[in-house]
This record gives sequence, C-alpha cells and structure tokens, in this order.
Amino acid sequence: MGITTDRIRELREMTGVSVMQCKKALEEANGDLAKAGVILKKHSTASALKKADRSLAAGAIGSYMHDGVIGSMALLSCETDFVAKNPEFAALAREIAMQVAAMNPENTEDLLGQPSIKDESKTIRNMLDEAVQKFGERIEVSHFARLSTR
Repeated sequence: MGITTDRIRELREMTGVSVMQCKKALEEANGDLAKAGVILKKHSTASALKKADRSLAAGAIGSYMHDGVIGSMALLSCETDFVAKNPEFAALAREIAMQVAAMNPENTEDLLGQPSIKDESKTIRNMLDEAVQKFGERIEVSHFARLSTR
C-alpha cells in the first residue's frame, strides 16, 4: 500500500505524532498503518528515555470530582509553559486525575503501572511516553492526591 498524504494524516489523527514522524513510520512499515503505529510506540519509549535528564520548570494541575464524594488532583510537570498551556496537555493532566480518583494508587510507580481506565491497552506510563513523543519534552506526574468521604 502506498504512502499518501491521506495515510499520513490518518496515522497522525490516530497518534497525535508529528507529520514527519508519521511519514517515517509509514515508510518503515511499507505503508501499513498498524505496523506504523507499533513503530511509533517503540519510538515513544526511546524518546522518553532520551529526555529523562531534562529539568521540569512548568506544568498543569488536572482535577476530577466524582459525584461530590471523591476528588483528586494531579500535577503533570513539563519543561516549558508552551507545552503546559496546550489544551491536550491539560486534558492529559485531567485524565490522570480521573485515574487517581478511580484507582486510588498508593504511589507514583503504582499509578504509572496501572492500565488506563479509558483504554486498558495502555498504561499511564505508556500515555506519558506518547505525550513526550508528541510534545517533545520530558513529562512526568510530580504529585497527586485523592480525597474521599467514604
């Protein structure tokens, strides 16, 4: 199957990764979308490892409230305000706060290893790795808290 702009756009919409990374993944996968997706996932982990020593100077706090009885907050840190102010970054922070409310993790490692409540095929660590690839910055969950009336 050929590599067309429509195929690149489709992969970009599926992954949120840059056009050039999508094109390279499709070329490596000989136009196969599924294989290209797998290639991008492998690259996201490698990308996260390369950025692990960068300092975190910005971030966003995501919050979630469930029926007024469970509330949570998560501080998602990144390198720059440019990324911190991105609506997709803020949505990721809220999704992590929702995860904290639903799963009540004991610590950050526990949280990162949990399957996402929205997509069980991904862990929270996978979601962060994908965000690192997408935004091009180091990203981590710095703090989280959960309160419950129960």
